[in-house]
Amino acid sequence: MVMIRSIIRPEKVDSVLAALMEAGYPAVTKVSVVGRGKQRGIKIGEVTYDEIPKEMLITVVPDRDKDFVVRTIINVARTGEKGSFGDGKIFVSPVTEVYTVSSGIKETSDSESKEIAV
Repeated sequence: MVMIRSIIRPEKVDSVLAALMEAGYPAVTKVSVVGRGKQRGIKIGEVTYDEIPKEMLITVVPDRDKDFVVRTIINVARTGEKGSFGDGKIFVSPVTEVYTVSSGIKETSDSESKEIAV
């Protein structure tokens, strides 16, 4: 399993969530974040805005689905045909275990599910 964290423009969130839902990946956590990228913020006149509002979408998918989900996010979150600065970043990290709080079921990356004693 992998965790995909996408930091994207706020105006693209609904489209990305809809595309993921339609593709069969409804489980997403959304977090409002602020930050800046390589462009170091935006300068308008004499004022520099270095904390740009973004949204972070977090999802965990099987390894085999990673490329498809990343492509889906890129295709929907990109501004215009070629994209532009500030469209965002996607970070992919391995996930070795997942626990469902309500049931105590542990999922591992080898698709094994076990209930653990709590």
